[in-house]
Amino acid sequence: MSSSSLGASSYAAAIGVFALVYFFVYPVVVYFKDSKGLRKFPNMSPFSGMSNVPFMILAHGGARSTHLAKLHKKQPILRTGPNTLSFGSVLAIKDIYGHGTPCLKDESYIITAGSHYHLADVIDRGDHARKRRVLSAAYAIKNLQEWEFKVVDKVERLFKKFDSCCTDPLPKGQLYPDPKDVNIDYRQWTNYFTLDAITDIGLSESLGLLDRGHDIVTARRPDGTTFETHIRGALYPTARKQSLLIWSYQYYKLLDRLSNIIPFYRRMSRSAIHWEAIVAHCSSKRLARYQAGEKQDDFFQSLMENKNGGANNLPWGEVVAEVNIMMNAGSVTTAIAVTNVLYALLKHPKALSRLREEVDAVLEPNEIVAPYSKVKNLPYLRACLDESLRLQPPTPHGLPRKTPPEGLRIMGEYVPGNTTVSISALVAHRDESVFKEAEKYIPERWLGEEGKSLQSAFIAFSTGGRGCIGRNITYLEQIILIASLVHRYEFALPKGFELQRLETMNHILGEMPVKIWRRSS
Repeated sequence: MSSSSLGASSYAAAIGVFALVYFFVYPVVVYFKDSKGLRKFPNMSPFSGMSNVPFMILAHGGARSTHLAKLHKKQPILRTGPNTLSFGSVLAIKDIYGHGTPCLKDESYIITAGSHYHLADVIDRGDHARKRRVLSAAYAIKNLQEWEFKVVDKVERLFKKFDSCCTDPLPKGQLYPDPKDVNIDYRQWTNYFTLDAITDIGLSESLGLLDRGHDIVTARRPDGTTFETHIRGALYPTARKQSLLIWSYQYYKLLDRLSNIIPFYRRMSRSAIHWEAIVAHCSSKRLARYQAGEKQDDFFQSLMENKNGGANNLPWGEVVAEVNIMMNAGSVTTAIAVTNVLYALLKHPKALSRLREEVDAVLEPNEIVAPYSKVKNLPYLRACLDESLRLQPPTPHGLPRKTPPEGLRIMGEYVPGNTTVSISALVAHRDESVFKEAEKYIPERWLGEEGKSLQSAFIAFSTGGRGCIGRNITYLEQIILIASLVHRYEFALPKGFELQRLETMNHILGEMPVKIWRRSS
C-alpha cells in the first residue's frame, strides 16, 4: 500500500474516531455527569437525555404532540432532549407563558429568522414592545367593523363557487352521498378564502384565488423579474422542513444545508424561496401604491405610519418580515380552524343542529352572509369554535421558551437556567383535571360560568405578553364564515372519511371532500 493510501486511511480513521467520540461517547459522558441536574426528569425515550435525534425521529412521524399527550398521562414532565423539557399539566402555562414570566423565546426563533425579525420571532423584550406598539393599531378591535366588509366580500365570492356546486339533497334516510356528488374540497376553498381575506385586510388587495379557482400567483425575484407559482405549494413546506430538523439547534444550519442533497428536503427549501418571492411581490406592489399617495385603512398603512400620520421609518426588510408573518400565520391557522370546526360539526350532528337553531334565530332566511353584529355574541357559535380549537389547535406544538439564568420553578419543580421548556397546546387541552372527557367534542363545556373558568387553560392562541395579536381577526373570519355556512348549506362527508392531519409547526390538513346543497327554507 502506498504512503498516500496509508495517509488517507489514517485520516479517515481519525475522522471516524472523532465522530464516534463527539457524537456518541461525549453525549453519554455529559448525560451521566448531569451538571445541570436534568437527569431527575424522565426521558421521553431511552436516549432523549443524550441526543435530540429521538425527537427528530418523532417529528418525522407527523404527530409528535399526540404522542406526547399519551406519554404525559403518566409523566407530567418529560425530557425530550439533552436540554429540553416538555410539560403536561395546565399548571405549567402561567409559569412558562404567563404575564410576568421571566422566560424568553429560545434560540430556535433566532436560527429560523430571516434578515429581520417579525413580531412572532423577535426575542428581545424591548424590541417586541416596540413592534407591538406599532402593530397594535392594525390589530385593534375597533378595526373589526371597518374590515368586516372585506370578509363579507370573500364569503360572497366563496359562496358563488359553492352555489355552482350544489347538488340535490340527500334522499331521506340516506346517510352518505353518491361519490359523483362529492364535488368540493372544502379544505382547498377555505384556504383560498383565508389567503384572499388576509391579503385584503393587510394590503387592501385580494389575491383573487376565489375568483380564479386556483392558487397560481405572481412572485418577484430579487432582480425585479417575476414568475408564476402555486401559493399553497410555497406556503406549507418551509414550516414542515423546519419542524423536522430544528430540534438540534447547534446543528440546524448544517443539517438544513446537508439535507438539500435529498430531493425530499430540497423541494421544501425551494418552496421557501417561492414563498418569499410571493411576499416580496405583494409588498412591493403595496409600497408603490403607498408612494403614489394611496391611503388605506390596512395593516400596511399601520406599518408605514402611526395613528397620527407620522412615519414609523421601519427598515424595508422589517416591513416585509411583518407582511410575511401576517400572510402566513394570518391565513394558515384560520384555514385550519374553519376546516376543523365544520368537520367536527358534521361528525356531531346534534351540535350542528343546535348551532343552526341559534344562528337561524337571529338571521333572516334570505340573508346570505351573517352580519357580524348579529352573530358575534352567539354563545353556542363561540363554544363550537373554541371547542374545535381546543380539540385540534391549529398550532399544536409546544412553543419553546428559555428559563432565566437563575432557573425557575415550573409546576413547583425547579428547572435549571437556560433550559428550553414548553407545553403543547394539544397536550394542555387534554388535561383531564380541567377538560373532562378531553378527547370528545363537547361545545357545551364552554357555556356559562364553567366555560369562563376554562379560559386560563385555553392556549390555542398562546397566552401572556406573547399571545397571538391576530386573534380578533381570526374570530371575525371564523364567526362570519361558519354562521353563514350552517345557515345556507347542508354538507355530507363520504362514508368512512377521516380528516388527515400532519403536524409541522402547525397542522397541515389533507383534503376534505364534501357534498354540498342548499338548505330548504
